[in-house]
Amino acid sequence: MNNIKKEISIICFGEVLFDVFPTHKKIGGAPLNVAFRLSSLGINTQIISRIGNDEIGTELLAFIQINGVNPAFVQSDSHLETGQVIVRLDNKGSASYTIKHPVAWDKIQCNPEIENAVKKAHAFVFGSLVCRDLTSYNTLLILINYARYKIFDVNLRAPFYTKKILIRLMLQSDFIKFNDDELFEICSFLKSPYHSLEQNILFIAEKTNTTHICVTKGNHGAVLYYNGKMYYNSGYKINVIDTVGSGDSFLAALLSKLLKENNPQEAIDFACAMGALVATNEGANPKISEKKIEKFINPFDL
Repeated sequence: MNNIKKEISIICFGEVLFDVFPTHKKIGGAPLNVAFRLSSLGINTQIISRIGNDEIGTELLAFIQINGVNPAFVQSDSHLETGQVIVRLDNKGSASYTIKHPVAWDKIQCNPEIENAVKKAHAFVFGSLVCRDLTSYNTLLILINYARYKIFDVNLRAPFYTKKILIRLMLQSDFIKFNDDELFEICSFLKSPYHSLEQNILFIAEKTNTTHICVTKGNHGAVLYYNGKMYYNSGYKINVIDTVGSGDSFLAALLSKLLKENNPQEAIDFACAMGALVATNEGANPKISEKKIEKFINPFDL
């Protein structure tokens, strides 16, 4: 980590799509949400994905460009449509998803230009959902081998994951991000004998030889295990509008600090504030400045 410069570049890999709500639609997909937020925080960001040759694909590509994410590796598919996810919200604003399959991002192709870009980037972010199709999964496995710092954003969406794939990706990662439900589910099938969050984080760290792990806990904040030490944030009291994309913005905010070698406690505080502020807005990618986050964390600072 010490050889990572202040001016960093990150490549995100995976799904780009529209989240379709009962009354409207919003551009999303976890890797793209992470990329948007990284770009808004001044990080040089690219996205590797695939869209359909259709109207919403054109709209999505334009939105990527407008928001400062490099779209050079967004491929076009002449047969499959751009991805869409049907989003349902409960009375607390928590989201559930119906994810169409197959769509364009299931067929992301590898090529030497993409491989070279991943080699040069300081970090490579990917999730588990993109592994539901063999084509994109195989592309991911190739690119992981070229990545300098591999960040696995666990994103369990039944039935689109297997134990075998999750274990393989964890073993190849330098940083793993879970929510608490995902951590306990995975620890359960790995036969963890432990019950506490911290014990299971250490269990995963030992099983996967990973020294950087973060677990989000919804409105109760997050725990970061970083180079042998635990860091905590207990969350912020907010009025939730919806939680779509809040975990993605959390991850982007956390990485923006950690990869610049900020103090891990400051990083997790910043990330939790970002996630909370996103949840007070509609959709995954509201505009939130660093100044607004700082004011949110320390409202009485002059």
